[in-house]
Amino acid sequence: MAPMDKVKEVLQEVEDYAIETREQLEEFKRVFIKGKIGELFGEMRNIPNEERKAFGAAINQLKDTAQTKFKEKLADIGRPKKKGGNSAPIDATLPTVPHTLGTVHPLTLTRNRIVEIFERIGFNVSEGPEVEDDWHNFTALNFPHNHPAREMQDTFFIEKQGKGEDKNDDIALRTHTSSVQIRVMENQKPPIRTLSPGRVFRNEAISARAHCVFHQVEGLYVDENVSFADLKQTLYHFAKEMFGKNTKIRFRPSYFPFTEPSAEVDISCFICDSKGCNVCKYSGWVEIMGCGMVDPNVLANCGIDPEKYTGFAFGMGIERIAMLKYQINDLRLFTENDIRFLRQFSKM
Repeated sequence: MAPMDKVKEVLQEVEDYAIETREQLEEFKRVFIKGKIGELFGEMRNIPNEERKAFGAAINQLKDTAQTKFKEKLADIGRPKKKGGNSAPIDATLPTVPHTLGTVHPLTLTRNRIVEIFERIGFNVSEGPEVEDDWHNFTALNFPHNHPAREMQDTFFIEKQGKGEDKNDDIALRTHTSSVQIRVMENQKPPIRTLSPGRVFRNEAISARAHCVFHQVEGLYVDENVSFADLKQTLYHFAKEMFGKNTKIRFRPSYFPFTEPSAEVDISCFICDSKGCNVCKYSGWVEIMGCGMVDPNVLANCGIDPEKYTGFAFGMGIERIAMLKYQINDLRLFTENDIRFLRQFSKM
């Protein structure tokens, strides 16, 4: 079936779906808003460029229709009724609902804890724009011009003007907070020791393990004689402070365009004490971040002499750390605003 025909078919199903009870309302949300519409968004990367605009507009219209119907039915079902079907009058003599304080979101709790740990060892916090140019998001970070991250199926581009190797005019939603580190190095002389937390965007299908909007914390240290040993000791300190003093850490060789050498970092599973469980996939280890020594080309791109200075960088997903620390098994829970989920963190 053609993609546009799928959209029309789902639209017809949304319009015809009968909702009389709260159970039917929840089923409508699960089947359409979280299910079929999300799947259609996931097909965006397979649509030819010339058809993508029309396809995206059709999906957005479908989404608006479904959400409008959901809100209207939610209001109807939640409205108290009396015999005859009319709304019940308001009793002004009833006592008010007691005032209750809200709770700190688990992502905010996790972010604050990460920042607190690194601030104690001299890192400050830097922030930057969420809408970035190609230079700060890709080129200065040593991404090759043919790297897949520069393609529309991986990145949300706002303006894509560059052709061939001339891509510096492209504007996109940042795919990592490494762009903030570039801005810091351009405007600050070493020594630099900074932490960059923030929201990032990638063109990914939403599932229990992935989302198109998530949060990262990236760290950078640049000075004379900075070594991989400094990186290892910094991350040893973080792991023990975040997950417990008995936590072990290991480094596995990896590749990132902006660091060389590069590594993935695993910690011993604190849930099963490394004996093996479904969280660590029965390996006894859980991956938490990537890291490495800053590539000399990145330093040179920012006007820092790579012959004099060296540095290390690391980055982790805040959702990933929160899921491990609080044993949460579905990434979507962080953005659904389910009060039952959020209340669990009221005493943390």
